[in-house]
Amino acid sequence: MKTIKSRKHPQPHVMGAALAAVLLPLAAHAADADNAAPDMKPSSKVEIVGKTENPFKAEHASSAKYTEKLLDTAQTVQVIKKELFEQQGAVTLTEALRNTPGVGAFFLGENGNTNTGDAIFMRGFDTSGSIFVDGARDIGSISRDTFNLEQIDVLKGPAGTDTGRGSPTGSINLVSKKANLTAGKSGSILGGTDSQKRATADVNTVLNAERGIALRLNAMAQDSDAPGREVVNNKRWAVAPSLGFGLNGATRVYLDYLHVDQDNVPDGGVPTIGLPGYASPDPTRPFLSSAAPVDPNNFYGSNSDFDKVKANMATIRVEHEFAPNMRLSNVSRYGRTKQDYLLTAWLASTANFKTPVVGDPSTWTVARSTRTVKDAENKILTNQTTLTTDFTTGDVAHTLVSGLEFVNETQVTYGRTGLGTLPAANLYRPNPADPVTGLTLARTGAHNEGDVDTQSLFVFDTMKFGEKWIFNGGVRVDRFRGTYNAVALTNNVLVPTRFNVGKTLVNGKASLLYKPTANSSVYGMVASSKQPPGAAFTVSGSASSAQNPAYDPQATRTYELGGKLDLLRQKLALSAALFRTDVKNEVEQDPVDLQWYQTGHKRVQGVELGMTGALSTNWLVSAGYLYMDTSIEAGRMITADGGNSLTYTPKSSFTLWTSYDVTPSFKIGGGARFSDELKRGTDGAVGTPKYTESYWVFDAMASYRISPNLDLRLNVYNIADEEYVASINKSGYRYTPGAARSASLTANFRF
Repeated sequence: MKTIKSRKHPQPHVMGAALAAVLLPLAAHAADADNAAPDMKPSSKVEIVGKTENPFKAEHASSAKYTEKLLDTAQTVQVIKKELFEQQGAVTLTEALRNTPGVGAFFLGENGNTNTGDAIFMRGFDTSGSIFVDGARDIGSISRDTFNLEQIDVLKGPAGTDTGRGSPTGSINLVSKKANLTAGKSGSILGGTDSQKRATADVNTVLNAERGIALRLNAMAQDSDAPGREVVNNKRWAVAPSLGFGLNGATRVYLDYLHVDQDNVPDGGVPTIGLPGYASPDPTRPFLSSAAPVDPNNFYGSNSDFDKVKANMATIRVEHEFAPNMRLSNVSRYGRTKQDYLLTAWLASTANFKTPVVGDPSTWTVARSTRTVKDAENKILTNQTTLTTDFTTGDVAHTLVSGLEFVNETQVTYGRTGLGTLPAANLYRPNPADPVTGLTLARTGAHNEGDVDTQSLFVFDTMKFGEKWIFNGGVRVDRFRGTYNAVALTNNVLVPTRFNVGKTLVNGKASLLYKPTANSSVYGMVASSKQPPGAAFTVSGSASSAQNPAYDPQATRTYELGGKLDLLRQKLALSAALFRTDVKNEVEQDPVDLQWYQTGHKRVQGVELGMTGALSTNWLVSAGYLYMDTSIEAGRMITADGGNSLTYTPKSSFTLWTSYDVTPSFKIGGGARFSDELKRGTDGAVGTPKYTESYWVFDAMASYRISPNLDLRLNVYNIADEEYVASINKSGYRYTPGAARSASLTANFRF
């Protein structure tokens, strides 16, 4: 059995210098490029969906609120195109987001609970509630698949003005594939280690070219184990039709539908015993301090564990051009996500170790004390209208974006009994087939139901002062009201409670950008964001809860200074940004008296570098480096080691993917990812690791085009079979092992 080894990794300044060494020589040619074409101006033409002249580099973000090219957008915005994540074989949103530094699923969950779906952290804060599909909020604990995505927009910085309530540090927008007037058929079949099996299809048919009517159908089916993990399984299928009308005219209508069905076996992680930093939580059992690590393949749950998700989303999108300088879009959506979940929970704490015999590790067991359950249904009904108008006042050119949004969100969760009991698991040889007794999963009658209505008004104005200066200002007002009904089962009696919540949130954004040349820009930006306690459906009427609606909204302000540069005839984009984010009104629990106080003030500041595009005709690259200095400016220190920094936030992170066309038919590629150590939160746990160690992971790819209609792609992941901690829970008793070395072979078809 292998152990997770302690490794020395390059320090943050070494990686920053390495990336700078790549960027600076390229930047040195900027003046030459500009002198060669002094009259060249950035094209205002929007990039065609599916165009592959520059497979990695996008020209625009998808949101109508971002009216300028990325080069002239005064904010850190990364667009991850499908050509990039398809080349990597990334099939989930979490995997695709590895292309942006410092973004990932670092937090496993609270105590016996495990996060499900896309539990994404960005710049130190949970971003799971700030995920959008085609500009409209997406809800539900679902692991989102990439099969129906054209690109992923990662917007870093407060998104309150763009999207309303949400994460202090950004948002993620998924851009769906839509019907178009180019007929085509493509698909893929994947097989690999760990019983990986996957198939996709993408068919676009032009039904009536004269009237601009087209139908597109995307479909996916997958049944795969998790690399290096026993029992854990990801099984899902999905279908996404898109019907378009008037696609060649001034009025375009899209009817889109998405159905996803998941039947997974969830991963509760493995014990941290034996990892660096682990010590016996019980002085009467000192031998636990020198115990060997468990096999990261082990599964401590039960074969009866499950995570079933059904999601449906219907969208109507209408676009109309009144004139070349006035455009209207309206998006209406109904979404419904239902999750049925059962996970065997365990904690490798002193109380749960069952009288281990000192000299016989084979007798050591850990209690599978409880089982956690989730029986929930989320619904969302939204309508968003956006009007974009171009006009001039004197010598100033304006692009005014204004709009209204109405959203109704509901959630109901049901209590269950009869979750079943299991015998203790052997610490080093757990048996998921151990018998479960008393498993009925009956609803108790207890439930929580929430209903939230939000009305929003927003306006943005982009003002161009000649060819050199661009000012952008925006404001958004969100008024939301919610009703919550909670029915608790107390002494076999159902006890109802009801309370209302309501807030009006105002957020703003302002930026000033200067263009030294047609292909470069420098800028400054300030923006705000607000998020009420509990965000949407985790509010609580209890005074001793962080989700009490009596608290003020969390308030965020971010300052950013940056620069962007397009090189090599605009095929390569470089970016650099300095940022500072202050988050106030944080609700924190004192680890001593266990009471909640709204005294927290957290700060994240750092530098982010990026490079995306083509270094030459046949050489593509996507790279990023992020350094974050985090601190607690006021309130209680929250890291387990007592440090003054944020939890689950790598100080340095680096990502790289590059590919090279050796011949017109043969391509090779590879990537590297670095994540610094993660400090966990504190809750009184004793003896558990206070932080995880940093790690490097390397991947490789090779593809060969057999014919114009068929190519084969081989992907190898974690080439060095690095064993690392991908995420850790708050108490430090459990962790999710990083994916072990694996490989897949994909056949891609085109007709």
